[in-house]
Amino acid sequence: MKSALNFDQIIVEAKERSGLSEFGSDVFREPLQRLLTAFEGEADLNETGRTIQRERIVNILVTNLQFEDYWKRYPEIADEEIQNPVVIVGLGRTGTTLLQRLLAADERFYSALWWEARFPVPLPGEELNNPEIRIATAKAEVEQMYELVPNLGAIHPLDAMQADEEILLLEQSFYSSTMESAGNIPEFAAWLDAQDQTPGYEYLKRLLQFIQWQKKRRGIVAERWVLKSPHHIHYSDVLLSVFPDAQIVQTHRDPLVVIPSWASMNYSLWQQNSDSADPVIAGSHWNNKMATGMLRCMDVRDRSKPNTFLDVHFKDTATNPLGVASRIYDFIGWELNGKARGAMESWLARNSREDRPPHEYTLEMFGFTEEALSEKYAAYRERFIGPSAEKGYRVGE
Repeated sequence: MKSALNFDQIIVEAKERSGLSEFGSDVFREPLQRLLTAFEGEADLNETGRTIQRERIVNILVTNLQFEDYWKRYPEIADEEIQNPVVIVGLGRTGTTLLQRLLAADERFYSALWWEARFPVPLPGEELNNPEIRIATAKAEVEQMYELVPNLGAIHPLDAMQADEEILLLEQSFYSSTMESAGNIPEFAAWLDAQDQTPGYEYLKRLLQFIQWQKKRRGIVAERWVLKSPHHIHYSDVLLSVFPDAQIVQTHRDPLVVIPSWASMNYSLWQQNSDSADPVIAGSHWNNKMATGMLRCMDVRDRSKPNTFLDVHFKDTATNPLGVASRIYDFIGWELNGKARGAMESWLARNSREDRPPHEYTLEMFGFTEEALSEKYAAYRERFIGPSAEKGYRVGE
């Protein structure tokens, strides 16, 4: 029997599980309805994939209902200010995770740990100020993901207790590209990309306020957030409209290296949901998507006020991360003091890239050639990938 991907049934189940009935807004309804239609008609999900995605969607809706309940019961959450966030933006595989976690070692930064992004709302039986159930559940989920997703350890080092990207928070509104990793849903992807993304980013801001409020209740007080996600490449204009004082650190690396690795990651995620997962289709989708996103981001840069963007190259992050951190601190007007430097050095010592297994794939399996990738990203490469930057395709990243 197929898992039901019916909108009305899923809404009812979410309300029954949560014991709540009021969504704060209806902005999620159309994207969710279209997503379910895509999963049913486009994605060719196997039964495992249908079950996984249905449960994922119900959990998101349960979280939404619970979040709105907390927002209503604790109106002071709305008073939390998200000031001057530092947002790391770049193609996947350009060192964004390393940079975010390096900066997050400085206690002056707020960051969303993976367990907080995955479970922003307390789980049943959990006290608001003691998230032990969420942490334990998140750790178990990470272990399970390593078992289910081939090469995950090589592709993206998940850690429930470390800073991670806010894409999981964006997913709560269904204004997120994460679902495109679950299956082949090009019609939904095109529709979503054509929409105004402001509702998703406004919902993200409210969730950050909620997480910040919870952190303060646990005695964690910082000065500003460090955020990161490749998703922001596509909508950096919306990001800056919702967070007008944000400063963006844009990471760079030759797409000839990056795009095959990015395709491999998303193909691995697709494989667990569909028996018809196709590496060439995955490669084409994500190649086109990221190329378009880079052009959009370049256009936003050209229209932005000074001191909005700082450029960082992967080779510098990989070889001299503390030097890059010092440049970022100069950019945002902070001092990289001894305490912060020591915390970063300690983090680096515990998180060596050499401890991760190699990420293995080939260029050809995704239908790529060096010539085609060079041509597709010509404008970006000319502007940001200079003669001193890393060049050429190679396996293992």
